[in-house]
Amino acid sequence: MRVLKRGKDLPRRTQRSQSFLLRSLVSFSVFFSALSAFSAVKSSSSSSSSPDTWPMFRANPQLTGIASGSLPPRLDLLWKFKAAGPIESSAGIVGGVVYVGSSDGALHALDLSSGTERWKFATKEEAPVKSSPTVVDGRVYFGDSDGIFHVLDARTGKELWHYAAEGEIISSANVVGSRVLVGSWDENLYCLARDDGKLLWKFHTDGYVNCTPAVVEDKTFITGCDGFLRTIRLDDGKEVANIELGTYTGASPAIDGPLLVVGTFGNQVLGIEWKSGKKLWTFQDPLLEFPFYSSAALTPDLAILGGRDKLVRGLDRKSGKEIWRFPTRSKVDSSPSVVGDRVFVGSNDKHIYGLDARTGKKLWEFNARASVSASPAVAEGRLVVGTEDGTLYCFGAKEGPR
Repeated sequence: MRVLKRGKDLPRRTQRSQSFLLRSLVSFSVFFSALSAFSAVKSSSSSSSSPDTWPMFRANPQLTGIASGSLPPRLDLLWKFKAAGPIESSAGIVGGVVYVGSSDGALHALDLSSGTERWKFATKEEAPVKSSPTVVDGRVYFGDSDGIFHVLDARTGKELWHYAAEGEIISSANVVGSRVLVGSWDENLYCLARDDGKLLWKFHTDGYVNCTPAVVEDKTFITGCDGFLRTIRLDDGKEVANIELGTYTGASPAIDGPLLVVGTFGNQVLGIEWKSGKKLWTFQDPLLEFPFYSSAALTPDLAILGGRDKLVRGLDRKSGKEIWRFPTRSKVDSSPSVVGDRVFVGSNDKHIYGLDARTGKKLWEFNARASVSASPAVAEGRLVVGTEDGTLYCFGAKEGPR
């Protein structure tokens, strides 16, 4: 029996066949890997942006602040819930349930229709929860001020796993396929396995990571106290680009198409083409020197955000030019949420405002009797927002005649 050897001892036809087979296998492997990566990102985007839900901070993985559902023309107060501590966490709304954290050391799950508490998860040592929950595929992801990142069963509130960082977690999670991304005040961006919390990689910066990481395609974007916008690959955590912002930031980047918008503590709002790294425009008020902590909402025409100069602004997306401004009576750290042609935002002047998103004209307001730094969440015909006296408000249309 003859044993065929590799290389020149093989018949030429066999060599060509094996060579073709090898090239085919390599090509198939590359194609399958690319398809898997694309499917993971697509799966994450679809699961995190389901119709008429608000599953995470700023509504979607790109952090645009745009609601997928609608609200009635007139808003009535339907119910309110009182937590034992301030609510700075923005709510998540999925499947008729509101999830929100509080400085009372708990994450609360409430019935959207009535405000009745379904369950409460208490953190160890009553660590405050300022991180906004992310709700994806029956799980709730959030961090606490002791640096513990929790993952709960959304139906029961039972903890499935947790991961201990080395600093406070205010950042909210972005869930991307089989991965979970979250920042910490220990200056790291963490990438954890979605199933069991195993550390896949972490990226170290030179300052607190306060923001929620934005995700586009196979990349994640973070800003922070080191004064950089960083672009990081999802698969291995390697930085592929960075842009110096001039100063530190507390806001999260918002991305729509090639445009990324973020405000800074240097009193500026920057419009950046993230693929090339080119700064397209810079907005800075010529008279008012106040920082921007609010994260921008991106409509097709405008970038809308609040400032500590007591103003809400609509900036032209192409030029950064101010199109409109709306004055409040205190700083605006709340991030605006856009529903159709309306924008909703809170202020430390204790009011929640509804504005015309095109003109900034006031259409509605509510006196919450406490500062509002949390951002409004919108789903299933409801507007939900918390205040610093621990009250969570839910607005919608009352049944029956008006």
